[in-house]
Amino acid sequence: MSAIVAIVGVGQLADYVNDILSASCQLVRVNELASELPETTELALVLSDGNDASSHLFAEDVFKKSGIPWLRGFVAFGEGVIGPLVVHGKAGCSQCADLRRLMAGNDRKDMWELQHLFMHGEVFPDIWSSRSGLLYMAHLIAAEAHSFLIRHTSHLENHIKLIHLQTLNSSAHFFLPDPQCTVCGEIPDDTATASQIQLQSSPKISENSYRTRSMVELKAVLSHDYLDNRSGLLNGKMIDLISPFADASIILPMFSGDEGCAGRTNSFEDSEMTAILEGLERYCGISPRGKKTAVHDSFNHLTEIALDPSRVGTHDKAQYERPDFPFQPFDPSRKIDWVWGYSFLREKPILVPELLAYYSSGCGHGFVYETSNGCAIGGSLEEAVFYGILEVVERDSFLMTWYAQLPLAPLDPYSTGDLEMNLMVQRLRDVFGYDVHVFDSTMEHGIPSVWVLAKNRTNQGINMICAAGAHLDPVRAAKGAIHEIAGMLLAFNEKLEENRGQYQQMLHDPFLVRQMDDHSMLYGLKEAEERLNFLLANDRPVLSFKEAFKPRAKHADLKDELNMLIKTFSNLNLEVIVVNQSTPETLRNGLHCVKVLIPGMLPMTFGQHLVRLTGLERVLRIPAELGYVKEQLKQEQLNCHPHPFP
Repeated sequence: MSAIVAIVGVGQLADYVNDILSASCQLVRVNELASELPETTELALVLSDGNDASSHLFAEDVFKKSGIPWLRGFVAFGEGVIGPLVVHGKAGCSQCADLRRLMAGNDRKDMWELQHLFMHGEVFPDIWSSRSGLLYMAHLIAAEAHSFLIRHTSHLENHIKLIHLQTLNSSAHFFLPDPQCTVCGEIPDDTATASQIQLQSSPKISENSYRTRSMVELKAVLSHDYLDNRSGLLNGKMIDLISPFADASIILPMFSGDEGCAGRTNSFEDSEMTAILEGLERYCGISPRGKKTAVHDSFNHLTEIALDPSRVGTHDKAQYERPDFPFQPFDPSRKIDWVWGYSFLREKPILVPELLAYYSSGCGHGFVYETSNGCAIGGSLEEAVFYGILEVVERDSFLMTWYAQLPLAPLDPYSTGDLEMNLMVQRLRDVFGYDVHVFDSTMEHGIPSVWVLAKNRTNQGINMICAAGAHLDPVRAAKGAIHEIAGMLLAFNEKLEENRGQYQQMLHDPFLVRQMDDHSMLYGLKEAEERLNFLLANDRPVLSFKEAFKPRAKHADLKDELNMLIKTFSNLNLEVIVVNQSTPETLRNGLHCVKVLIPGMLPMTFGQHLVRLTGLERVLRIPAELGYVKEQLKQEQLNCHPHPFP
């Protein structure tokens, strides 16, 4: 082999690699990257016995200009790291790999500080390395070099290999290129043109499904591309062998802390895939990662093309005046960041405040508290929008019921004719001691919605827990809500006993309800049961699912179902706005993420101090329109207790 290989670096690792390759390659040995390399160099190896982070960043610049592919090998904390092999013009560089590896670790904050030191400090050989370990690394590096020179491909493109230098155990790990990487990332500006949505045909996987991609198809990519304990966008897979059904969870690692993401089905394999999809949905929804926010202006200057934030519900005047309140009233003259969405009612792009489109963007700086309400992921854009709408409907129906204390019609959970649901309800009753109560919470739009409540048959543990569901298939809506309840029951039982005194205080001071779990835990107390008597003791006749929900025509194409939903809201003069949150990480596998906003519908909030009802007159009007009350409600008639949504 006559290939020219440059070995850059000093130390034992560089010496060993030099000795191994000297018999088969023309070698150019230099101590530092500042040295000139022959233009005919086919591969550069940047090697160090320690963590030479500054050289890796410098190498990205040097080899990007020269177009020379390069591979690194170094040692950090007793672990050898080989890769990635970086090829000019391809996404995925050493900095992407370092970010993913750092974020996957539990000590990411400490490692971030150490990485900064490595960037500016002197490089020393790693004290945990060994001669045999470095020699083993050298043989692996030489093998990768030969493979690349002969086949012009490498197993280490978008991969790193980690070697424990005491045991010599090694493992390969895939990493996703970071679209925001300053070295190889390239994301476009957010534009009105790119936000336009022209719905495309999106065939369902079967007549009775509402999905466009089968789980079998997605299983082939979800774990490989996204889940890895050492370099994954997601990590920390766990399964729950105690919960009533097959629950699985994964971790979305963030600097602010680990975010748990759950999958709840009747199959552990499907639950794992569902948890991964939820993790990707949250990753996309936290902040813009697929496009650069390009509009920073005041609403006063954008009135004709922007969403009026007052239409989505704000906090009331008394809340804003609280001394510890983290938000300020919306100021139409203040410049803020805006992103482009698409309005199906107007049939054109519309600007949306970034803090409404991404639920962590406005932390401490915005005018409202926004959650993941309306965020959804799908195997097509149409599927994502479809499920985003359903989530808005689910939460709106729950809150409408709560604030207006609507005496919903109870449903017989055994009347669905669905064997799986019957077995789920029976298992919760006979094995775990909870009766399942289902209520029809469908609002004026007619989209089937349910409120599900599990009531303890004993005096031990959580007394009640609630959840909600919305779907064109009401049985799916009910089963989804039952899965949510079952996934929380046992964990909440333990939590209640540990903190009962704290939750009892919340009975008397609603503003002590601050966190998401507080809402459920409060209603786990027997003393709070009377607050749900408007459901449990309303004496309305029990309906079967068939009596409550009229049959709907089914379509082979999800686009037709979605168009029906959009038309339903347009007829009610409710505007469906979609912000595309998809990122290169999800689009590589045809997965789309969106945020759906429907101004006028009630947004879910957590923490009694963060309730958002100001400007949402629908909560006062719809109860009368549906016949629950005779006259339009007044603001002071709304339920003042914290809601029980989990």
